[in-house]
Amino acid sequence: MTHTAVGWHVDLEFEEDDRQTRAAAMVRLPDGTEVRAHGHASRHHTDSNQPRVGEEIAGARALNELAMQMLTKAHGEIDDASGRISHPIHV
Repeated sequence: MTHTAVGWHVDLEFEEDDRQTRAAAMVRLPDGTEVRAHGHASRHHTDSNQPRVGEEIAGARALNELAMQMLTKAHGEIDDASGRISHPIHV
């Protein structure tokens, strides 16, 4: 059996102000496809300003959306290769 090492790099960028954090995630797959997603977090006006927490929430939401898009892509590739409709892929 042959084993091949494969690596993916996910880029995650943030844009913030005092109330909101926006995250953009992108992964470039070995087939050349780029999958992109976004996440958002808002600070309640009574909460202290903790940019790291906003980044964690917005980043997690962007990564979750990225994961869902990749599952959809993989599902479509399974269907295309098999010529039939496969069972949904669940997280």
